[in-house]
Amino acid sequence: MLTLINGNIITMAGRVYKEGSIVVKGQKIAALSPYPSPPDGARVIDVTGKYVLPGFIDAHTHIGIYEEIYRIEGDDTNETSDPITPHLRALDAVNMEDLAFQDAVQGGVTTVMTGPGSANVIGGLSVVMKTHARTADEAVVKNPAGLKVALGENPKRVYGNRRKTPTTRMATAALMRETLVAAQNYATNIKRGKKYPDKLPDRDLKLEAMLPVISGEIPMLIHAHRVDDIITALRIADEFHLKVSIQHGTEAHKIPEEFTKRGTPAVIGPTLSSRAKVELKDRSFKTAGILSQAGVKVAIMTDHPVVPTQYLSLLAALNVKEGMDEEEALKAITINPAEILGIADRVGSLEKGKDADIIVLSGHPLDWRTKVELVLINGKIVYG
Repeated sequence: MLTLINGNIITMAGRVYKEGSIVVKGQKIAALSPYPSPPDGARVIDVTGKYVLPGFIDAHTHIGIYEEIYRIEGDDTNETSDPITPHLRALDAVNMEDLAFQDAVQGGVTTVMTGPGSANVIGGLSVVMKTHARTADEAVVKNPAGLKVALGENPKRVYGNRRKTPTTRMATAALMRETLVAAQNYATNIKRGKKYPDKLPDRDLKLEAMLPVISGEIPMLIHAHRVDDIITALRIADEFHLKVSIQHGTEAHKIPEEFTKRGTPAVIGPTLSSRAKVELKDRSFKTAGILSQAGVKVAIMTDHPVVPTQYLSLLAALNVKEGMDEEEALKAITINPAEILGIADRVGSLEKGKDADIIVLSGHPLDWRTKVELVLINGKIVYG
């Protein structure tokens, strides 16, 4: 048993304890108190003057798939042989030896979603995992966590350069619809086959991967920058009654009402990058703040390795600099991504019964001078 005492505890669950304590038992948080009250026999760590928060959550990365240093042999981000690959599983490509996992821990990032890139119209299944474990399977928090889908420049550039479909935004949307309809038909045939075994369809891994999407078990994670692509994403979601989140959302600040009226969340970023393509011409650190002020549930992402994941809190601070509410910025790297990813029962806030993913900081989490001094993942000290 371990107890952190005298910390400035920001629970992200509505309470702040100025000189509080957290009791960790096994992998879970056993108790929180506004007073320094360690149980008998507990190992005590005095964190007087320090800030204590839940581990940060990076809701969109390619960590472990697009590896540090090994840029060719370690790049498993995009399978560009086919624009429709829903059956690809990010988990099968994650290398826990990627040095970026160590960097993530040292930056206070304890949970990430990692997944395929955006070359394909449908890229594959993403996974949510902890940033410290021996193997990828041990790190899993939720798998699959969502289906990666891409609109806009990337698919038409990748396949258009080869004179293969899609070469236009129209074709990208059409391929998405075709696959969704095929998945609906496959689900219908499976249901029929349970009653009439001779009509049971042959197993189709591509369509099988689509079933949790059309049933609403997992969301589509739709890469979209421009307003028109965001609207196309929402249009298709409406047509097929899908759960979706918009990834990147560079121009989302122009249409916040389209998010609020549907309750669609936005995972915004990475923003701290050049305007490397036309879609990024209106990128701004004001976007996340405008959306959160409008009532949109917002998470901030690094899109690692575009921005290294250890700088997630710096991105949150830069959003505050451009008008985002400080508390909302902290939510955007803790409880909001947990809720968007469907893992808030385990992580995202400091509450009794949740995973003991805890970080201790030298100063305020949004101060660029602050250092991460201690990191616990699943109750184990992994840094500091």
